[in-house]
Amino acid sequence: MTELRYLDFDYSEDTEGHGTFDAMASTAPEKTREVLAEVAELLAWANATFPDAQGALEDGAAWDFDLQQTRETPDLDTVTFSLSGTADFCAALREQFKLD
Repeated sequence: MTELRYLDFDYSEDTEGHGTFDAMASTAPEKTREVLAEVAELLAWANATFPDAQGALEDGAAWDFDLQQTRETPDLDTVTFSLSGTADFCAALREQFKLD
């Protein structure tokens, strides 16, 4: 596990017991690649740990994600990343990446 340097997550839960980890990172464009590498690491872990389980949670999938990247100004990129899942997925994610 690599320590996450750019993604700092906030956690919320819905009434169905699904959890969502939301993060936003605003960096200089030359750092965006590093932010996206953290996203890729999280997604690789999710795919390896919960294979063939990505999709709409309301359809019974274990996890899903949303990723957006925007160029705010010539000197600022913003990446927003949400990773949602079942209680089991969220517990495993929290343990693997030491998320509070």
